[in-house]
Amino acid sequence: MKGTLWLIPNVLDDGNPTSVLSQCVLEQVRKIRYFIIENEKSARRFLVRAGLKEVLDEIEWGMLNEHTREPELAPLLNPILQGADGGVLSESGCPGVADPGADIVRLAHQSGILVKPLTGPSSVILALMASGLNGQSFAFLGYLPVKPPERIKKIREIEQRSRLHKETQIFIEAPYRNRQLLSDLIQTLSPESWLSVSADLTSTSEYIRTAQVWEWSRKVPDLNKRPAIFLVSAK
Repeated sequence: MKGTLWLIPNVLDDGNPTSVLSQCVLEQVRKIRYFIIENEKSARRFLVRAGLKEVLDEIEWGMLNEHTREPELAPLLNPILQGADGGVLSESGCPGVADPGADIVRLAHQSGILVKPLTGPSSVILALMASGLNGQSFAFLGYLPVKPPERIKKIREIEQRSRLHKETQIFIEAPYRNRQLLSDLIQTLSPESWLSVSADLTSTSEYIRTAQVWEWSRKVPDLNKRPAIFLVSAK
């Protein structure tokens, strides 16, 4: 009999998971002894805080990150195919959303393994909820191009798509590039378009603001090295 693949959400900041995740989620996590993870050090820290400190020596690890090659995916499911429950643990937020977990989840479906998602924080959904922008039609675009000319071109395309489809556009950036991205958004978007920014979600330094682009130039927050998510809605 095959085990179950549980999808385990992680905290968005370096806080205690017991303050963010529900008790029923934590109870399920504490039953698992095989985890598919991106980084062992951060995974151990999460599990200790989630209440598994006493059983860390019993836990088996499978590594899944941006360096994992396709032939290495299938062996990650072997313990589950042999009957053990396994958990995919994201570095931040929900597995499979803007992280490499989707590949192993798809393979689990192909292998006839039951997949069970657990509830927890997702920066994409939290930012959309708090934005006041269209939550009926939206698109998550991941990262924008790094090079300035390509990034500015993409911003114009995003605004055009939002205007054409009446669709909220959601995207992220590496924290150390947030300043430049926000500057480019303010300078490139139409003054009447709506821009929403959420940073440090669920932490004590949480920042959420939605305003038309012309208003942003009056007061620009310092987002340097702060995990942030950006949303655009064109008028």
